[in-house]
Amino acid sequence: MKKYFITGLLIWIPLVITIWVLFFIFDFLDQSLLLLPDRFRTENWLGVHVPGLGAILTIGVIFGTGFLATNYVGARLLRVGNDLLHRIPVVNSIYSSVKQISDTLFSSSGQAFRKAVLVRWPHEGAWTIAFITGTPGGDVVKHIPPDCLSLYVPTTPNPTGGYFVIVKRSDVIELDMTVDQALKYIISMGVAPPQS
Repeated sequence: MKKYFITGLLIWIPLVITIWVLFFIFDFLDQSLLLLPDRFRTENWLGVHVPGLGAILTIGVIFGTGFLATNYVGARLLRVGNDLLHRIPVVNSIYSSVKQISDTLFSSSGQAFRKAVLVRWPHEGAWTIAFITGTPGGDVVKHIPPDCLSLYVPTTPNPTGGYFVIVKRSDVIELDMTVDQALKYIISMGVAPPQS
């Protein structure tokens, strides 16, 4: 009985959590319809709320913004908007920090989280998986040995929390696994190792 119950749980739990997360995302994106004037909402011109329309609208706005930003006029407007946001005292510090992080993480030319590595952490006798985020810069370089790497060491099971560490390149072992495989391994607390 116990074996059947656990097997059933292993089938249903990931399925229910996946459906719950998708519903949460679609419900959250559906709230974007509240930003529209009343006359454009589906309740007024169809007589019924259309679920998922907010998600489609949000995705459309994101693609449209990306399309406009890639041409000359859109890029120029984007620069003007960025300059304006950088001149507002409190907004400047928040916006510039978030923009720098998002540019680093999502830029196709950036190297953040492009490679999973093995590093000794939190002490000499232990190992963990980390991600290369770049090389140290600024005044830090003057105070550390040459040829170091900046690493992000995620925590388990929530990899959004973690530690930023600087280690010598010789103390890092590059792994033959993708970032996705490494993240799944970390989130599963080592229970689901990547296929070799």
